[in-house]
Amino acid sequence: MSTLSAGAWVGDPVHSDISFKVRHMGVGKVRGEFALVSAALSVGEGGGQVTALIDPASVRTGNEQRDQHIRSADFLDVEKYPRIEFTSTGVRGFDGETFILVGELTLHGVTRTVELEAELLGFVDDPSGAERTGFSATTVISRAAFGVDIQLAFGAGDLVVADTVEIAIEIEFTSTGPDPR
Repeated sequence: MSTLSAGAWVGDPVHSDISFKVRHMGVGKVRGEFALVSAALSVGEGGGQVTALIDPASVRTGNEQRDQHIRSADFLDVEKYPRIEFTSTGVRGFDGETFILVGELTLHGVTRTVELEAELLGFVDDPSGAERTGFSATTVISRAAFGVDIQLAFGAGDLVVADTVEIAIEIEFTSTGPDPR
């Protein structure tokens, strides 16, 4: 297979990774990850659409105290906003491998347009006989633009946690067959 087959594809949470990095005290970066709850890819003659659901309560940074703080009302407020959602709205500049995926990201109850620099990693028929494909994507967002605007300062006004958040996505999909729509 050399192109993405038309039809419905489902995200494989076991072989997918949603991670982030944010500067800490101006001298380092803290890394973390979220669990992918579900993802779907629909491909048709006129293009396609990707949707994804992420559980913000699943945040893991390697430090439980920090994870609890990120889940709190100071940051993600997972009790009030239990979902992070993405729905694509378009693709630009596809050259057979790389492209810009444009979509709506809803985080902390706020929806904003984001652009992801994406790469189609290839296709394979896996051992179960299903078609499988994978993508990598990155973007940078402002946490304040999504209402996560806590300002923890130290020293001469330096921020403990920067506003800029780098996001990296590795995701695999398996074909479920023709799209029923």
